[in-house]
Amino acid sequence: MTSIAVFGAGGRAGRAITAEAHRRGHRVTAVVRDPARHRDLTSAVRGDVTDPETVTSIGYGHDAVVHAVSPASGPDALAAIGLDPEFFVRAADALLHGLTRAGVPRLVAIGLFATLTDAHGRPLHDDPAVLSAELRHFALSHAAGLDRLRAADTTVDWLVLTPPAALNVDGPRTGRYRLGGERAPASAHLSYADLAVAVVDEIESPRHHRTRVSVFADAPG
Repeated sequence: MTSIAVFGAGGRAGRAITAEAHRRGHRVTAVVRDPARHRDLTSAVRGDVTDPETVTSIGYGHDAVVHAVSPASGPDALAAIGLDPEFFVRAADALLHGLTRAGVPRLVAIGLFATLTDAHGRPLHDDPAVLSAELRHFALSHAAGLDRLRAADTTVDWLVLTPPAALNVDGPRTGRYRLGGERAPASAHLSYADLAVAVVDEIESPRHHRTRVSVFADAPG
């Protein structure tokens, strides 16, 4: 049995990953901002992914950590609260520092589709047809966090799995998916349930190391 801590377990991706890990018999620590708001999550604990001391204390005894935290639940909420442009950089720093101290070998983070590139190698966040100007800062913050991971000299074996924009919260768990590179597949889609399958697969049997890959449905949508 593997022990996994899921930061952001109260969100859509985090809940799906927590459920998939439980389904496979793993021990899961569900890390959320306010456990009182998530009483349905077993083993929920309070945690801040940008605080290295918190990451260290929660990380002890775990085989892997998942970073599925988003500062807001959607575009409207994000616009309302604003965004610290260093959020994902601070999260990357805290995770790398905290997991190293705690001796956690594996980190899987959920990326953002807008940091992938188009057929010409241009970041999708530079295309206003793909991402509104109001949300571009969110994509740039994600990209900065990824750059921080790439630049780090670390023993933590990290992976960023980046799903498409078309993520279906009610989509079925097929157990199948495809992995790609830096380019966004055309008309790609994925269910949260199959995103969770990909995450737990990479924890159980790591195939990708210190890199970012895209993940999308096995069948065209």
